[in-house]
Amino acid sequence: MLEHCVPWPAEAAARYRAAGYWRGETFGALLTRLAAAHGDRVAVVDGARSWTYAELSARASRLAAGLRDLGIAPRDRVIVQLPNAAEFLETAFALFRLGAIPVFTLPAHRSSEIVHLARHCAAVAYVVADEHAGFDYRTLAREVVARAPGVRHVLVAGDAGEFTPLDGVRAPEPADLPGADPADVALFQLSGGTTGTPKMIPRTHDDYLYSIRASAEICGLTPRTVYLAALPAAHNFPMSSPGVFGVLHAGGRVVMAAQPAPSTAFPLIEAERVTLTALVPPLALLWMETARTTRHDLSSLEVLQVGGARLGNEAAARVPGALGCDLQQVYGMAEGLVCYTRAGDPQEYRLTTQGRPISPDDEIRVVGPDGREVPPGAPGELLTRGPYTIRGYYRAGEHNAAAFTPDGFYRTGDVVSRLPSGHLVVEGREKDQINRGGEKIAAEEVENHLLAHPAVRDAAVVAVPDRFLGERTCAVVVPRAAAAGAAAPDAAALREHLRSRGLAPFKIPDRFEIVTRFPVTGVGKISKRELRRALAARLAPPT
Repeated sequence: MLEHCVPWPAEAAARYRAAGYWRGETFGALLTRLAAAHGDRVAVVDGARSWTYAELSARASRLAAGLRDLGIAPRDRVIVQLPNAAEFLETAFALFRLGAIPVFTLPAHRSSEIVHLARHCAAVAYVVADEHAGFDYRTLAREVVARAPGVRHVLVAGDAGEFTPLDGVRAPEPADLPGADPADVALFQLSGGTTGTPKMIPRTHDDYLYSIRASAEICGLTPRTVYLAALPAAHNFPMSSPGVFGVLHAGGRVVMAAQPAPSTAFPLIEAERVTLTALVPPLALLWMETARTTRHDLSSLEVLQVGGARLGNEAAARVPGALGCDLQQVYGMAEGLVCYTRAGDPQEYRLTTQGRPISPDDEIRVVGPDGREVPPGAPGELLTRGPYTIRGYYRAGEHNAAAFTPDGFYRTGDVVSRLPSGHLVVEGREKDQINRGGEKIAAEEVENHLLAHPAVRDAAVVAVPDRFLGERTCAVVVPRAAAAGAAAPDAAALREHLRSRGLAPFKIPDRFEIVTRFPVTGVGKISKRELRRALAARLAPPT
């Protein structure tokens, strides 16, 4: 196991291997096997481009050889920040085959997150697109290289400018590469986090491939599955639940969508005869509304997965009629646990629960404030451990002591109720984290950036209810006592301050409130509960 990663206990690892969950296969070996079985089938479609399984495998091997020639070695960390494009899969599998470790970041991340990650994991390379959604990633790369000098290579898909074009790295021929240990870290994902910048989540070949195989089986994937990657593929949900990797595992076809908006997605569904896709609740609502007037043929769509946040029961009931497909609810986390509603579940469960775990060895505890398990149906914090749930974040010893129990259960921070059937209903959050349409925002991280403003004395970031996104962010700011003639900062100034500090756009608060003081608890702490209550009352839409 890579240094600074927490391994599974030997007894648990032996049990997971004996049960057949961990099969000793790597992602690189998986693609080789898929290319042999489905060589001429189309693996990925990206606009006018399409690659077969054989072509994807060959491109990944040539890129892996080129990366090796650049000096990138097994276990080296490489930050990958690519949009939904064919190069995302090519780069991922090239790094897998080389034994290097991709650190998957979102297109929305900016210098605050990327620089921290590059330093934290000692990344040696950074892979980006030239531009996406109006943003020039070469500008970001210049800042990353300046502030994280360990990044020796910047590889750019498209116009590279002064950096190295990704197209120019591929070797003429594949090379004989050592590959990786199936028990070692295959990739890093990022936590939504409740404190500071995102934590790094180490996923091994063994554990992640088990999650993918089990997901593909539960979701009924076959070679005829056509999956639209509408959400950013670097998210755990569209990556592996079952996501792009699950569809490839089944021999299906992945269709990359540059954006999830109906104007982009609906034409692709019609042209590629998409059968499966995944959305967060706000997008599902938008798709249902747009489908009423669309001229595009969506009849090929068989299943819409919704996850990332809870979909309201009434909205869930509208999906089949509005989109002409079945709804599958998905609940999970990049740290491991994934739950699905199944096709054979009673209709009530499919519409009102977020599913049940994929593995017989997913251990679930729902506990009250005293740490004791609550009765079935009662709400409590979800704790979990199992064959694909991590035992610790990368280089985060102090945080791990709080995030995991002494016997290895991950404290999810989610409040759930568990039905006698094993289905979970997500009730809310224990952790100080905002779920803005599926994007997880750590309040403390944004607060720390606000406190760096010279005119801000104190700041609290809280969630306010939103009918469309579920939650929006509101920053409540107490300004410093102003000097004569000086004005308190307004929303525009605070937004610009956060942008200047490289904060990802989705983390910038939707609303700012300037106040003279905060409500406090009996021991003098800021009472975020009272803040939320007051803001919800003031900002509630008229009935």
